[in-house]
Amino acid sequence: MASGWFESVAEAQRRAKKRLPPSVYGALVAGSEQGLTVEDNVGAFSELGFAPTVAGKPASRDLGTTVMGQAVSLPVIISPTGVQAVHPDGEVAVARAAASRGTVMGLSSFASKPVEEVAAAGPATFFQVYWAGTREDMAAHLERARAAGAAGLILTLDWTFASGRDWGSPVIPDRIDVKTAMQFAPQVLRRPRWLLSYARTAHLPDLTVPNMTSRGGAAPTFFGAYGQWAATAPPSWDDVRWLAEQWGGPFMVKGVTRVDDAKRAAEAGVTAISVSNHGGNDLDGTPATIRVLPAIAAAVGDQVEVVLDGGIRRGGDVVKALALGARVVMIGRAYLWGLAANGQAGVENVLDILRGGVDSALLGLGHSSVHDLAPGDLVIPPGFTRTLGAPQAAARRRAA
Repeated sequence: MASGWFESVAEAQRRAKKRLPPSVYGALVAGSEQGLTVEDNVGAFSELGFAPTVAGKPASRDLGTTVMGQAVSLPVIISPTGVQAVHPDGEVAVARAAASRGTVMGLSSFASKPVEEVAAAGPATFFQVYWAGTREDMAAHLERARAAGAAGLILTLDWTFASGRDWGSPVIPDRIDVKTAMQFAPQVLRRPRWLLSYARTAHLPDLTVPNMTSRGGAAPTFFGAYGQWAATAPPSWDDVRWLAEQWGGPFMVKGVTRVDDAKRAAEAGVTAISVSNHGGNDLDGTPATIRVLPAIAAAVGDQVEVVLDGGIRRGGDVVKALALGARVVMIGRAYLWGLAANGQAGVENVLDILRGGVDSALLGLGHSSVHDLAPGDLVIPPGFTRTLGAPQAAARRRAA
């Protein structure tokens, strides 16, 4: 269609694949090793069914809620993702789309656009950090985000620097120069619309990460910053507590899949936890996040806000996550495909698709609000859930 509109996230993915150079598209699909976790993240939702009602349904439905003190018009927020070279406007376009649809923008410290630009485009921005460098380095990142107006902080903890994919990893250059441009020319020339979008800006895709330095400082390359992060000792729970105190505002820990970790995060003073396995890009064989969500929500849902990240492709998936204890969900690949397909309008399109799906599911289930959802709205097959890091789970393992 001339307008660029699409009717499903699956169609956005198809258009992204047609538009993007293979190496860029391959970086979005990602996954690790065998791809078990990335497949389970999506596939597990299909194992859950709905238990719809008929007469007496509400004439209107309220999709609004709050997350980390921010009111959102639908229970979907933008998950932070790294360098968004799929579109020249990158994270700024995503932030504008999130703001136009009344939701939160999660901005990665490995983003291609500076936090100042993104927060100006979308004031409800949560800035994401990895534990990289010293405490002084971390404090400096926080101060920059605070000065830019970030409304919340996200600390991602679940990365293990896993590498290798059975289907092959995309080639990602350290920087774009004449030599690299010549190397990638054959695949780029086969994607003229993507090439033209950058040609109009008179700039090549930028693979630096401006949020990993002080404001105005020389931005390191993606792999330069990645090297600093990889060389840093992983944080302790005391470090997490210290970071929460330094920030002094809404604070999320992302990457939780175990009940004991969820409890430790709550004790460390976090506002929210994101039940996440890094989109299946990390330790392959980790269960789908929707499988581990119920146990975590039951353990700490009365202490912190619980967010689900991973595998969301339609509004029905959002509703299933909320019924099992999530307050909101985060989306990653879905909005990146929208961004690749049609820029800001494509991200808005994805959010509209999810909004429509949530509303339809609420109508089918006979609820007037997302806050009315409960496990009884779902058909949950025996053995669907996984409980990690709980005493009873450990006892079962010993007995076996």
